[in-house]
Amino acid sequence: MAISAKIRDHMERASWIRKMFEQGLELKAKIGAEKVFDFSLGNPNLEPPEKVRKAILEVIGDERPGKHAYMPNAGLKETREAVAGFLAREHGVPITWEQVIMTCGAGGALNVALKTILDHGDEVIVLAPYFVEYFFYIDNHNGIGKLAKTNEDFTLNLEEIEAAITTKTKAIILNSPNNPSGRIYDENSLRNLGKLFETIKQKNNQTIYLLSDEPYSKIVYDGARVPSIFQAYADSIMATSYSKDLSLPGERIGYLAVNPRMENWKQAIDGLTFCNRILGFVNAPALMQRILPQLQGVTVNVSEYKGKRDHLCRGLAEAGYSFVKPEGAFYLFPRSPIADDVKFVNILLEENILAVPGKGFGTPGHFRLAYCVADRVIEGSLEGFRRAIQKATT
Repeated sequence: MAISAKIRDHMERASWIRKMFEQGLELKAKIGAEKVFDFSLGNPNLEPPEKVRKAILEVIGDERPGKHAYMPNAGLKETREAVAGFLAREHGVPITWEQVIMTCGAGGALNVALKTILDHGDEVIVLAPYFVEYFFYIDNHNGIGKLAKTNEDFTLNLEEIEAAITTKTKAIILNSPNNPSGRIYDENSLRNLGKLFETIKQKNNQTIYLLSDEPYSKIVYDGARVPSIFQAYADSIMATSYSKDLSLPGERIGYLAVNPRMENWKQAIDGLTFCNRILGFVNAPALMQRILPQLQGVTVNVSEYKGKRDHLCRGLAEAGYSFVKPEGAFYLFPRSPIADDVKFVNILLEENILAVPGKGFGTPGHFRLAYCVADRVIEGSLEGFRRAIQKATT
């Protein structure tokens, strides 16, 4: 079967994580999985909390008919009410169930949002480093991705963002805590970003939507918190999932929430609901929706991820690596000890360590490590990291 030239190009550009994953499978088959230190994929290694298992069993055991039937495309009202109540408490805004749409994970949520707001050729600003799929999501809906760099420590650079804005700019995607850097964008920066967009709206009658991708918002460390985008800017939409905080990535359950201060939020919700249907998602998985009302605020044991972060950071610092310590998520994004991050990732591969070059996240000169792995993987890799930096720098 012949596939399109565009998809062939997209596959080539998206190949880094998949390439490392496939190399890892070959290496594990060759020398044994226990000898390979795989930091390539952000696949949570913690099992879901016990409350999740109990909730699933309770729903499965409920013999009332209609559990698996079609439902409103925006989701079950009782689930949306539970989510809205949680968001109202967390963000201090009067959000209601009507401003929440259940989705097939955060990826589904972002595609629904982009489908709803983009006209052909509209531009969406993406901040580097970025989650690798964003540009493909934007292209799915005939948009154009525009890159803006963050600062050296991965904090927001408002001058870079402002320089990327044109008359075609329709949205910006923020991901905080960030994959791959673990950076949380601070409240002051978000408010200043909101003021910038408000000024543009008043001056040019141009609305720029803030799409906040927040699947890691509950995986934060050292007393950190993720500031509310709803407090920072009226034309904001949150896309998130339960993939990471409940360790349910394979269940594809998440939601969109529209800021109640947005003008014409009802029209936005109607459009989002329509796009949830016509993109083929139809509705979020029924079983997962039914367990969520009793799981608001429940998370995996985040201290376990913190322990892994601290163990890996301590070991890499002692070996001479430079990095910004993650504030959240479960990724470390060290600077490559040589300019060619792809070459250095191949040096790590010689030590049976699987990492992903920063080039794949729009930030060459770094590499990503997903530390949502067994403790033995971190401990077993440290000597290899030491040898790799010595090989690269001598």
